[in-house]
Amino acid sequence: MTDTPWLPGTLLRRIDETSRRALLRLGVERTAAAPRVLLREGVRESHVILLDDALAKVTVAMTDGRQALIDVRVSGDIIGEMSALNGEPRSATVTTCRTSKIRIIQRSELRAFLRGHPDAAMELAGIVANRLRTANRRRVDFAAHPVKIRLARVLWEIAAAYGYRDRDGIVVDIHLTQDELATMCGVAEITLQKALRDLRTAGIVATGYRRMLVRDAAALQRCADTP
Repeated sequence: MTDTPWLPGTLLRRIDETSRRALLRLGVERTAAAPRVLLREGVRESHVILLDDALAKVTVAMTDGRQALIDVRVSGDIIGEMSALNGEPRSATVTTCRTSKIRIIQRSELRAFLRGHPDAAMELAGIVANRLRTANRRRVDFAAHPVKIRLARVLWEIAAAYGYRDRDGIVVDIHLTQDELATMCGVAEITLQKALRDLRTAGIVATGYRRMLVRDAAALQRCADTP
């Protein structure tokens, strides 16, 4: 496959050039400022949104009224596919983190595209399966591992998927608050702060305004207890 500006794991990276061009011709192109809700949890609608040049957060409502961050989506990703495939209400809210270029594709258009591009349909099914596998793994992590390992795994997942390398390490230009990281790890914010402080003190990560730096990727992987 030729080089593309989209990250591995995103739909636009996984499909071939013919399917990619066909998909990018569908729908209506829009520009969304930040923060703007692209999809809202509980709403019954069936279109999908292709993130052409975008960064967005995926959140779900908690019983106490807070929004729990469960993932991030980047350029090349597709969102809303579950409702388009099964007709159920939206399972999460997706909000832009920066001004983003998106493409709104109706359910009928998507289905016609998938029928005409069966390889793309298989890749979309693989993406859905990967997201469910990640969600299941995090549930196990919450029950089986201490906070430091949970945090290291979340940080490593984000850095590996969305970071880029510079001379100091892996840079992640995604603005995640400590409260959002805490919800991803399933812990209270004060507990998250202690674990994050330990990683900073060890020189493994550094945090700043709207960004995180993984200084020692190998050490972070060891903390995450993952290959």
